[in-house]
Amino acid sequence: MYNGKKIVVVMPAYNAAKTVTQTVDEVHQQGIVDLIILVDDRSRDDTVKVASQLLGVKVHVHEKNTGYGGNQKTCYRLALEAGADIVIMVHPDYQYTPKLIPAMASMIANDLHPCVLGSRILGGYSLLGGMPWWKFIANRFLTLAENLMIGAKLSEYHTGYRAFSKELLQTLDLSHNSDDFVFDNQMLAQIFWHGFTIGEVSCPTKYFTDASSINFKRSCQYGFGCLGTGSLFRLAKMGLIKSKLFPK
Repeated sequence: MYNGKKIVVVMPAYNAAKTVTQTVDEVHQQGIVDLIILVDDRSRDDTVKVASQLLGVKVHVHEKNTGYGGNQKTCYRLALEAGADIVIMVHPDYQYTPKLIPAMASMIANDLHPCVLGSRILGGYSLLGGMPWWKFIANRFLTLAENLMIGAKLSEYHTGYRAFSKELLQTLDLSHNSDDFVFDNQMLAQIFWHGFTIGEVSCPTKYFTDASSINFKRSCQYGFGCLGTGSLFRLAKMGLIKSKLFPK
């Protein structure tokens, strides 16, 4: 609990057997998390076996692989069903440190922002943490383009470290979002569409062998998907098209 709020951490998992224990241990060390929900997307390693033995972790296993976005849809549904007031997504690959959980929860619990992102760009941690140069350049270009199209000023749209209030999650209709990686981008655009604000905290990050990451081809597909989301947002805002992602 934090300020009387139930804190639930969700972990969309895929082949995270080597890192999930370290991630969960550090989540518990923060002392404010009431429940961890790990949703396994048909991992090919021992993620489910390892996670099932960890204290304070509720494991849900998909019947089939749904993709990163599909996994998140399950994560947020289960968190709300569990009575969460604040939901924080932490990847179980330990790429993002759980030590920021108290700061992110505090910003939501004290009504500063209903959504908080852990930014790899603020503080210059991206390249220092080993982000490939081509991903950094793509991140900067896509963020600039999306800020212009959406009318926002985020430092980045592509971090996987996110916290949400219950009220925000209950407002968004995520059913029409992609089940792939562009889900993240669509969700942020929807948050702005509904008039919510987004806060950011500086987040150290690590790139290493066991940390999940998409390849160059998938990154290109993701990039075009992000540009498509921004364009759709702008056209819907201008009243030129109708979209299930951005309903009137």
